[in-house]
Order: sequence, then structure tokens, then C-alpha cells
Amino acid sequence: MPEQRATSPYDALLLLSFGGPEGPDDVVPFLENVTRGRGIPKERLKEVGRHYFLFGGVSPINEQNRALLQALREDFAEHGLDLPVYWGNRNWAPYLTDTLREMTRDGRRRIAVLATSAYASYSGCRQYRENLADALATLVEEGLEPPRVDKLRHYFNHPGFVRPMVDSVLTSLADLPEDVRAGARLAFTTHSVPVAAADTSGPVEDHGDGGAYVAQHLDVARLIADAVREETGVEHPWQLVYQSRSGAPHIPWLEPDICDHLEAVHGAGAPAVVMVPIGFVSDHMEVLYDLDTEATAKAAELGLPVRRSATVGADERFVGAVRDLLLERAATERGRATERCALGALGPSHDVCPVGCCPARTPRPAAAGADSPYA
Repeated sequence: MPEQRATSPYDALLLLSFGGPEGPDDVVPFLENVTRGRGIPKERLKEVGRHYFLFGGVSPINEQNRALLQALREDFAEHGLDLPVYWGNRNWAPYLTDTLREMTRDGRRRIAVLATSAYASYSGCRQYRENLADALATLVEEGLEPPRVDKLRHYFNHPGFVRPMVDSVLTSLADLPEDVRAGARLAFTTHSVPVAAADTSGPVEDHGDGGAYVAQHLDVARLIADAVREETGVEHPWQLVYQSRSGAPHIPWLEPDICDHLEAVHGAGAPAVVMVPIGFVSDHMEVLYDLDTEATAKAAELGLPVRRSATVGADERFVGAVRDLLLERAATERGRATERCALGALGPSHDVCPVGCCPARTPRPAAAGADSPYA
């Protein structure tokens, strides 16, 4: 195999995601998985699950992951990569442990892992690494020799992730009425997290004042806004805002919330807003409910024209970015110098999460990092 297509030492890719219910009967058990250990009563989970029940109890995330899985397999075959692609979830079938067990029994010994989260944070990176460590520990308890797993680096600023979002913003702007288009504001949205978690996101040297989580989102927002200006000749004011808060009211979380932001910009005279969900890889439930349902209803109440741009999903450029990240990491593991694609001011992220990166409140083993118990 030509050097540029060599996937060695990897013998498989694992698509690792969050998971979601696929019917009304799945909703509460799914939420029990998500909130395990927090002691939340089942009646409260039913209340939380109302978002899912509005959509027939089905989250779109699993179907979107199936589409990405198929696109990756087809792309690999088209580009001569003889590498199987598996899929496992944190909170719903196919469960991560079951998939890693299958991979182990299939003889896979060195696995590259793509998480469907592009940024540094506890919930978007380290928690997935903890899930991997838990699954590997289960395999050891079952008498299986665990494979080595390596998580691919953060891809928030890879051109294959950024450019599809630029095009989606351009499409959304073009869909606005002409008389409000030029004055439209861009609201870049991502999942709110506790301020304390944001401040300790990324390597230790990046901690403080939002940490790597906020810095990375701001860099992507700036990249997209600059690209839109270059394409249209119009400078659209923009702001990073947050959605999907789920924590206790007394704990500070990142703000402003998207609905509060819509009220503020409407009050300041903004003629329209394009909501840009840069924090999400696919149009899953938090996009469909928090933006397409709740925020859109708030905009209608205000009489404010809004559009919501698409996430990257299985866009062929994002699929190509995954291939690029895989080949880049494989070459690095073989000791080969390789170009690492990244836009913006922050440069390419680290391959191996260092000690102290996105720490948990209660320390737990995490695989695929400098502190991994699995070599």
C-alpha cells in the first residue's frame, strides 16, 4: 500500500458516539443510562424526556451515525483503505462495551477512535476516554486481552469540519428575505457546560477563563464569520452563545442562552439571525428541539426572522477529514512526519491527552491518554 494510504498500525476504526432512543419505550431507559449515579427519580426523567416524545420517542442521532458509518466505509473503499469501521455508543445500542468485545473477538488489536465531539471538554473528550477504560476493564474481567485504543485528535478546526459549516451559513443567509439579509447576525451555538468545567477544559496550560472549550469555539466562529465576509462582502456581527443547559440553577453555566440572546439582539434592532450550531456534529435532538423548536418559537414570538444552518453530518468533506485524521495519526505512530491540517489561530490539537486535561470532579481511569492504565 502506498505510504499516503497506509493505516498501519491500526486494524480498525471505531466511531464512538452518545446514542439515543429509537422509540417511546426507549426514552426513560436511555435517560437512566445518561444520568446513572445521579439519583434522579423516574418521574423526573419522564418530564425531561418530553423533548423526545415530541418526536415519537426517536432521537435522530443513531440514524445519522448509521449514515456517517456507511459514508466512512464507502470513502475508505474508494480511497484504497482496507480498514473495517465499527460503531459503539455511550448510552444506547450498539453499546461501546459490546462493540469493543466484538472487535476483540474479530482479532482487532490496535483501534483508532473517532468521537462525535470536535472540542476539548470533560463531556466531549475525557468522559469518552473514561467510557473506553470502563469497557476495556470489562473485557479484562471476561478474560479477554484488551486491544489498544487511540483517540483521534480534536478536529474543530480541520478544513473538512469548518468549510461545510461556512457553506451552510451562506445557504441560510440566502434563504432570509432580502430586506433583512445584510443586517442578519450570526449566533454560533454550542452546548452549555458548567463554568468550572469550561475553565479546566484542555491541557493545564489552557485552563482558566473558559479554557480550551471556549477558545476553540471562538476560533471556529471567527473562521466562519471571516469566510462568510469574504464570500459575501458583508460583515455580519456575531456572538458565541449557548444552549441545552441541564444543570442545577445554583451552579454557574456558560451564558448567554440562545433564547436570551435572541431577545437581546431583537431589542437592539437586529433584523434577523442565523443560528449556527458549531458545537454539534449532526442534527440530533438538542439541535432539533433547542434550536428548531424552542429557539425558533422564541424568535416567532419576537417577530424576528431566523434560520438555522446545518451541521456537517455525513458531508463528504467531513468524511474526508476523518480519513485525513486517521492517516495522519497512523503515520505519526509509524514515526513518519506528516502535515497536520488546521485552520485558525490555535493550530492542530494534541494526539494524546496530557495529564490534567479536562479533569473529572471525581478522578476515574481514562484510556487513550498520557494517564491511561492501558498501554
